[in-house]
Amino acid sequence: MSIIVGFVPTPAGEAALAAGIAEARLRNQDLVIVNSAREGALVDKSVAPDDVLAKASKQAAEAGVTARVIQPPYQHDLADEFLDVAREENASLIVIGLRHRTQVGKFILGSHAQRILMQSDRPVLAVKADGGQF
Repeated sequence: MSIIVGFVPTPAGEAALAAGIAEARLRNQDLVIVNSAREGALVDKSVAPDDVLAKASKQAAEAGVTARVIQPPYQHDLADEFLDVAREENASLIVIGLRHRTQVGKFILGSHAQRILMQSDRPVLAVKADGGQF
């Protein structure tokens, strides 16, 4: 079993990574850092550069956690693809970061985090960028 963390290079992503490392260490499990891009997208701000991903892996190693990074592309729906990865990795816990969005923003753009929280068949830990948990 492993802990998977959805990572994007944002304060919410950093908070999720820190919580994922803490949970992996606590549970003595490996950490899978997931950073996905839409298939065929030429530019995607959620894709972390190699040096940022290397730093994330180093953070885990310094905490005594074995970590690996995967970057599966997604075609249609990020939440569905992420939940598929959780099943494939036999994740005991999913860790995601949350950011504040207006009601209009949620309505227009949807919420991947909300869908992961509602549709996951395993526990989800949601953290805010300031380190708070929901």
